[in-house]
Amino acid sequence: MSQDPRSAVLVRRHRGVVELVLNRPEQLNAIDDQVAQGLQDALKAVRADAACRCLVLTGAGRGFCAGQALPRAERGEDLADIGGLVRDRYNPLVRALCSLPLPVLAAVNGPAVGAGLGLALAADLRVASQEAWFSCGFSKIGLGLDTGTSFFLPRQLGLSRALQMVLTEERLSATAAADLGLVVSVHPPDEFIGAYRHLATTLAEGPTRALGLAKLALRRSAESGLEAQLDWEATYQEEAS
Repeated sequence: MSQDPRSAVLVRRHRGVVELVLNRPEQLNAIDDQVAQGLQDALKAVRADAACRCLVLTGAGRGFCAGQALPRAERGEDLADIGGLVRDRYNPLVRALCSLPLPVLAAVNGPAVGAGLGLALAADLRVASQEAWFSCGFSKIGLGLDTGTSFFLPRQLGLSRALQMVLTEERLSATAAADLGLVVSVHPPDEFIGAYRHLATTLAEGPTRALGLAKLALRRSAESGLEAQLDWEATYQEEAS
C-alpha cells in the first residue's frame, strides 16, 4: 500500500535502511502534534522491524527541523504546561532514538534548531548538507533547553563551548559543526542524499547486533563509573556471542 505523501512523517525503506522524513516542509518541519505522534509510532515500528538495520532521520524540503511549532503561542494559548509537553512529546523521542539497538543517523539537510537540534544530537552520527546549520534558539522565545540538548551538547562540545553556543545563540554552519566534531561529514546539496545513503547502507550491512550493543555500551559510559562499565561490557559481550 502506497504512503500518503501528506503524512506528517514519511517512511522510506531501502537495503535494510529505514528513513523517517519529517514532512512539514513549508514550516521547516517544525514539530506539531501530528509530527510528534508520527515519529513516536514510526520509532515503535522500527524497534519491532527485524529487517531494519539502520535508521535515518531527515527532513523534507529545505529544513531538517525548526523545533517546536509555535502557533499555540501565536494564538495566545496557555503555555504553562510546557513541562508536560516536553515530558509527553520530546522526552519519549529522545529515549527511543538513544535506546534503539542499531545505528541511528541524522541526515541534516537544513536548519536544525531547538528541538530539531536535540533530535539531531540524539542520533549516533550526523551527516550535513552544506546548507545545514545548527542553533539552540530556545532563549529567543524565552525558554530553557529541552529534547536532551543540555545533556548532549556539553558531552559533544565540552562545557565551555556548549555554554558559548547556548548563551550567545550562536549559529553553527555545517562546516563549523564538522570542525567541532558535531557532524562526521559535509556535502554539497546535490551530493548529500547519495552521501548519507551510502553511509547508512554501509552501517546496515555491518553486524547490526554487535553495532547496537557497542552503541548502548558507549551511551551508558556517560553515566557509569569504570567498574559498572566493565560489568556492562561483559554483559553485552555475552549478548553478542
